[in-house]
Amino acid sequence: MRIFLVNLERRPDRLAAMAAQLARLDLPFERFDAVDAKSVDPAVLSAPFAEEGPLGRLSPGDKACTYSHIHIWRMIAQGPDEYATVLEDDVVLADSAPGFLSDSDWIPKGVGLVKPERYGDKNQLIVIGKPRLTVKGRILAPLLSRHTGTGGYIISREAARKLAAIKEKIALPVDHLMFNPNNSPVFDWLQPWQLLPAILDQQEAVGGATDIHRTREATKPKGMALVRRQLKRNYYDLRLVPKQVAQVLTGRAKVVKIPIV
Repeated sequence: MRIFLVNLERRPDRLAAMAAQLARLDLPFERFDAVDAKSVDPAVLSAPFAEEGPLGRLSPGDKACTYSHIHIWRMIAQGPDEYATVLEDDVVLADSAPGFLSDSDWIPKGVGLVKPERYGDKNQLIVIGKPRLTVKGRILAPLLSRHTGTGGYIISREAARKLAAIKEKIALPVDHLMFNPNNSPVFDWLQPWQLLPAILDQQEAVGGATDIHRTREATKPKGMALVRRQLKRNYYDLRLVPKQVAQVLTGRAKVVKIPIV
């Protein structure tokens, strides 16, 4: 199973840190030269994206990150492997990672997207559904709630092909597009699965804060525009809560934390 590492040319520090980690774990990788919001033609950068979406306008950094993943999906779709792993260059991998990233034999048939990552607050809760399968001593289950972040994911060639073929303008950052049922138009057919415990997470210890955060701050709306954006986000965040509560109360789903081992 190929491992693609997304890395900006101007961040050799991050590349070095990730290369050292992956070498220690005996995981070969292929560097992907990430799209750089600072140097790419703004017209080219904006071409695949809508003017505005459920989270408001996308920052240049979010567009560049999403565009990088689109390019990788195209490579995976045309490649020989049934599955591939995509890593961003600010993740910390557990010692157990090679058991899941060296091959894809453990992934059940029909599963096109696996999230082996924990993203965000270590105490955050997510909702998982059924079936809950045991693979290599861990739980693999359908992800039913928002759990964003694309620090690391495993994707099938077929799922990558479908994502790369999206014709509509993309209105969300890549992590919400893939892992947020509250607002993603493709979540239902992607049907991502969560690995528990996770084997990686994003940390600022690997190269500091991302450039994306800086471009978000630079393009953040002010005044009533900010209020309108927040109300819109709140609507999307809450609209699936009744369904998720019903799933939990009827035993069709379970609320869990995401440990890393």
